[in-house]
Amino acid sequence: MKKKLVLLLSLTSFVYFTSCKKLVVVDGPTTSVNSKNIYNNDATAMGAITSLYAKMSSVGITSPGELSSLSCVAGLSADELTYYNSVSTATLAAYFKNTLTNSNVGGTDYWGVSYQRIYQVNAALEGISASSELSKSVQQQVRGEALFMRAFYYFYLVNLYGDVPIVLSTDYKVNALIIKSPKSHVYEQILADLLTAKDLLSSNYLKGDGFSMYPAGIEERVRPTKWAATALLARTYLFLNNWLKAEKESSELINNNDLYEILPLDQVFLKNSREAIWQLQPIQNGYNTHDANAFVLPIGGPSALNPVFISNFLVKEFDASDQRKQSWLGMVNRNGKSYYYAAKYKVKNSSDPNTVVTEYSTIFRLTEQFLIRAEARANLGDLDNAIGDLDLIRKRAGLPAVKTLTGIIDKNSLLKLILKERQKELFSEWGHRWLDLKRTNSIDQIMGIVTVQKGNSSGWKSHFQYYPISLTELKANPNLTQVVGY
Repeated sequence: MKKKLVLLLSLTSFVYFTSCKKLVVVDGPTTSVNSKNIYNNDATAMGAITSLYAKMSSVGITSPGELSSLSCVAGLSADELTYYNSVSTATLAAYFKNTLTNSNVGGTDYWGVSYQRIYQVNAALEGISASSELSKSVQQQVRGEALFMRAFYYFYLVNLYGDVPIVLSTDYKVNALIIKSPKSHVYEQILADLLTAKDLLSSNYLKGDGFSMYPAGIEERVRPTKWAATALLARTYLFLNNWLKAEKESSELINNNDLYEILPLDQVFLKNSREAIWQLQPIQNGYNTHDANAFVLPIGGPSALNPVFISNFLVKEFDASDQRKQSWLGMVNRNGKSYYYAAKYKVKNSSDPNTVVTEYSTIFRLTEQFLIRAEARANLGDLDNAIGDLDLIRKRAGLPAVKTLTGIIDKNSLLKLILKERQKELFSEWGHRWLDLKRTNSIDQIMGIVTVQKGNSSGWKSHFQYYPISLTELKANPNLTQVVGY
């Protein structure tokens, strides 16, 4: 990609200025904008980064590309969601049936879109480094957000594709021929970016100008903060089996009682929820979240327009007394068959521009941190405190305390229980289940059963846990190699 993309992406960000007022509270400049002067102005510098969040918030979650669609697409790849028209040749059907190839992965996928966004991030880092016009506070916040977002994109790239190229500049001559780096090196880069971002980012939620703080209690939680970096650090350390550091980072966040607390089930996904660490703000009039639009089934049940619903594999995991089944699952009946759907978000989008916004799509939330800490503590042998963390989540769901369950609670049984709680707590959120199956080495066992029942007569192959790189990307870079197995 050439430097023209910097201008294109940055100009695109100004489109969002007028529709995303809480993110950006200043108008774009009236003078011409180009790649040289974007980072010589506080407003345009913040806008270049703001557009990343706006793009994630502007696209429906049934279209692979923006990472926000993983709530649907990765859920279909796993044992979490079902695709109604499974005989279709549509891209979603290929993700669902685990029949992806380098030719049917789609013209727009996570690889291409994420590297476009990384290019924009790198352009921001280069731009602010070369600028002498930005205020110190804005320069620090923009750099922190850019590094955080680069780590965010690489976290998902390495988990979706395995080894991937590490692109750290906008030099298209270098980038066009770059080779893959091992997963371990990618994780090193993620940690380096996150640790620096954590030091740079504000510990308070900031307004769109990049330095003004919200009054306590009415924070819009739509810009990354130090706590978002902490949340992703805790998750990354968990994925690397670094239990001590995973416990440390999650504890730091959990102990911030001034900002975060576990809420009743019906309040978790509301806008500016105190359980939310980072959310996406809707940018279109009449919109709450794309999640509700995609997941909430009409009374007639699933159809070509609403083809996604909860799988029987997931439904059966909920005990009858589990309040999450009542609060976070909806159900419609058609021709005597029950179809369950994800109802964490309940307000469908409307053509009425005056629709009251009550829900924001949540990227990171506090309960995940308790699950991270519980798993870290269990692996460290601190079973009592691990159980204590898990019981907080079970209590909210109306479930009995762990020690009242039948059977011996040892390390292995507790880890299995934590994974089950993650399945029920984090379903339809950013592909958690798909990634959990991989990192716990249980994907071959579970998907070996599930894939056949999805209609894939050839069965599960271990390399299906990673998505293939499209032919378009392979042709563009002669040094790029396909994911092994495809």
